[in-house]
Amino acid sequence: MHVSVDTQRCIGSGQCALALPEVFDQDDTDGLVILLDETPPREMHDAVEEAVSRCPVQAIAAADS
Repeated sequence: MHVSVDTQRCIGSGQCALALPEVFDQDDTDGLVILLDETPPREMHDAVEEAVSRCPVQAIAAADS
């Protein structure tokens, strides 16, 4: 799985970081998403999908690699 984020679209709601802090964080300055792991391990894939679904502006994408 490959994860990508669109920081131009992100509104800083923090739902991704709350759902999966091992993969997502928020910038202390503007609150926008920071992607910590572009290729999370297989055991995190379901949690990544959950984080993707929580984003209110669809700023996160995950695709099988």
